[in-house]
Amino acid sequence: MTVRLLLASTVITMDEERSRAGAVLVDDATGTILAVGSADECRAALPADVSSGDVEVVDLGDTVLAPGFIEPHSHPVLSGISTQPPAIWIAPYVGFPTWDDVAAEFRRADAETTPGQALLFTGLDRLLQGADELDRTTLDGFFPERPVVILDNSGHEVYFNSGAIAVLGWPDGIAPPDPVGASYGRDADGRSDGRANELAAVMAVCGPVLADAVPHPLQSAALWYAQMARNGITATSDMTYGTTSLPAYEALASVPDCPLRISLYHMSTEPDADKPLHSRVPEAMLRKQGIKLWADGSPWVGTAALSYPYLDNATVRGAGIPVGPSGTSTMNYSAEELDAIIDRFVGPDSEGHWQLSFHCNGDAGLDVVLDVYRRALQRHGLTGSDHRWRIEHLGGARADQFATVAELGAHPSMGPFQFIYWGDLLDGTLFPSEIGSQWMRFADAVDSGACVSFHNDGSVSPAIPLLNIQAAVTRRTPSGTLHGPEQRIGLDAAWSAHTVAAARTLHRDHEIGSLEPGKLADLVELSADPATVDPDRLTELVTVRGTWRGGRRIDLDAFVAEITAIDPSERQAHATALHAAPRHTC
Repeated sequence: MTVRLLLASTVITMDEERSRAGAVLVDDATGTILAVGSADECRAALPADVSSGDVEVVDLGDTVLAPGFIEPHSHPVLSGISTQPPAIWIAPYVGFPTWDDVAAEFRRADAETTPGQALLFTGLDRLLQGADELDRTTLDGFFPERPVVILDNSGHEVYFNSGAIAVLGWPDGIAPPDPVGASYGRDADGRSDGRANELAAVMAVCGPVLADAVPHPLQSAALWYAQMARNGITATSDMTYGTTSLPAYEALASVPDCPLRISLYHMSTEPDADKPLHSRVPEAMLRKQGIKLWADGSPWVGTAALSYPYLDNATVRGAGIPVGPSGTSTMNYSAEELDAIIDRFVGPDSEGHWQLSFHCNGDAGLDVVLDVYRRALQRHGLTGSDHRWRIEHLGGARADQFATVAELGAHPSMGPFQFIYWGDLLDGTLFPSEIGSQWMRFADAVDSGACVSFHNDGSVSPAIPLLNIQAAVTRRTPSGTLHGPEQRIGLDAAWSAHTVAAARTLHRDHEIGSLEPGKLADLVELSADPATVDPDRLTELVTVRGTWRGGRRIDLDAFVAEITAIDPSERQAHATALHAAPRHTC
């Protein structure tokens, strides 16, 4: 038996009984923690069959160790495919703040890419970038020859040109009938206008074009994994898992330097979503945890189910957002349909009582979800149980709704990225200040007693836990503007939202989220103790130096190289499966 003793200037444990320590003792064979405390206490805890000579001492100097960050809501494979080269990420906060910047990138990409090669762009944000309504004609002006698909930053809309329509093979350019809960845009003559909305329509457009635009999706996914790890993340989820992506997740998990543990949430729309996962990968690395459902759409394209209207101004009208209020008209399903869907996954005919997870942005949608959850819990005898059914995002939720979330035992997973990147626009432009300044009610959520986690919803935003924590503690956007200071929370609560609370939301708190004996030694190295720095400068003064999985420091360059080296024929098989997979974000 070989053990490793990690010494650090400070160890943040997230263990209520001992919040700080100086050393962590790890069993190298199992990757689990044997002891946490001072160096002497850890040496005293050595197993009887281990001599001091078998202890590898790693002195990290002034480094601060903490539990690896957990991103409980993500789309890691899709994010890699849609943002990493050869795809082009054009979100406003990754270097394209205006429509002029985006248009210049369109022209550059068309000029520098092999003629006829398909292109995929991700991250167009008409609100933040001031873009006019895109359609087939506009895109044909930029791309008269090649197929092009542009994913809206919300993940709920896609724009495409005539070249893409030709690849889709729609006779005379006429889109097929609208799928349930989705739609295709059409000109007056019935031809596609180059737009599609929501899950089924978006995936039908993207799938055939992706095969040409992203020939090596596994490598693209590895680059996103590495980006998440460089921001300190050691565990995440796929909230839109489909069975066709299983080989890719298995391949990514199979190499020694894989940095992430993955929890899968199967899309409720898939025919085998109620089936258990059968995988050759150990459960500690890859497991199926639950089912993903969608209540409403996105506030950035006007499809969130809100009880209150948008402000009527040039910004809102320019983005094509109906002033509203939309009420429940933008719900993807009726309450009765949701009752039936839930019964499929928790009823007597299900192969397991799956954890449920609802995408929900608007308060009117959340009222429906809470009622649906209450009925389902009663119907299946789960009231008061430790079900941990989830609700995602909750940006437009009302204060009173969080008490009901907590009462039902549901877990709110909030998206600080909505406040960070859209906060200045929300407060006074999209909504009156009394609504917009309160977007992402961190304090109301924490004060309700609910188990609150944070996420970034990649590829909607970069996965940066430290930025989420800073925003929740300060309620300042990157511009420095303060919005809704009464919704600030303390550092401990914000840190918990990306560690122990996030682990609990994923049903993994027995394994990860805090540094305690018996748990997996998943760690992040930090440059400073966040409790000792100015919270307004947290992301400047605290940086990530590296991550450990199972007591082993991860080499991210080696990881990407390991994935790149996978046999080309096997890689092509993964590509074929992924391009056929239905994908949806949020």
